[in-house]
Amino acid sequence: MNRQLLITGAQGQLGLELQLALQGREDWTVLCTDVAQLDITDEAAIEAYFAAHAIDMVVNCAAYTAVDRAEDDEANARRINAMAPALLATACKRHGARLVHVSTDYVFDGNKNTPYREDDTPHPVTAYGRTKLEGERRVQEILPHDSVIVRTAWLYSPHGKNFVKTMLQLGHTKDALRVVVDQVGSPTSATDLAGAIVTIIDAPQWVPGIYHFTDEGAISWYDFTMAIHRLAGITACEVSPCLSSEYPTPAHRPPYSVLDKSRIKRTYGIHIPHWEASLRLCLQRMNETL
Repeated sequence: MNRQLLITGAQGQLGLELQLALQGREDWTVLCTDVAQLDITDEAAIEAYFAAHAIDMVVNCAAYTAVDRAEDDEANARRINAMAPALLATACKRHGARLVHVSTDYVFDGNKNTPYREDDTPHPVTAYGRTKLEGERRVQEILPHDSVIVRTAWLYSPHGKNFVKTMLQLGHTKDALRVVVDQVGSPTSATDLAGAIVTIIDAPQWVPGIYHFTDEGAISWYDFTMAIHRLAGITACEVSPCLSSEYPTPAHRPPYSVLDKSRIKRTYGIHIPHWEASLRLCLQRMNETL
């Protein structure tokens, strides 16, 4: 049976990796939209799209992710991160579709020192985190039995702008870099997250709820940079550690954003690779496209 799957935010890092993961599938017809094709803040546009395409599943990869800019633009961040997911959930409910919605570690304040579980109490301290948490709650209120929320962190890929690509560019053009050492998390390949989402939508049993997914292992941004440069063969750039307080930003970064993945592994049988193995594969892909 052929089913209709809609990817929103399809030109972002995760959306592009999802397209690759679903390439050649005959059981899913994959519909890819970004804001030019479908404005997910427009209720009438969503309803018209659902009516025209008989959607069975939505994976919402669209988000306002400019964390610092959101501090002065919270209303717009809320429109995209909270109101739009609610509109998608409402359309899914009306048309009998399911929704996979992607969220973030920023729903927590980062003050814990053990991995965050799905049932830990959220406490966002940024506009981005507040709007993403509101989106989660609206989706669960509207579509409790037909929604899966996947929180992730530190996402990178060969596409778009991300930390890995920035550190590669700076490593090739700068003699020295300072990178924060007091923020710890789990670098996550968008390829791996896309694979996990495909496993969820293919699973014989749908189990709604909130799940955490990042790659295995935890590291600071400084140590991650050192690994990027080592694996890329960058030796001419000296990387030094610094504290977050030396580089204040409009939005407070979580000092600790490691997520516990036990639930997604147990429920959906997902194998999660270590971040370094996935980083190595990403760098190989990037080299192949140069």
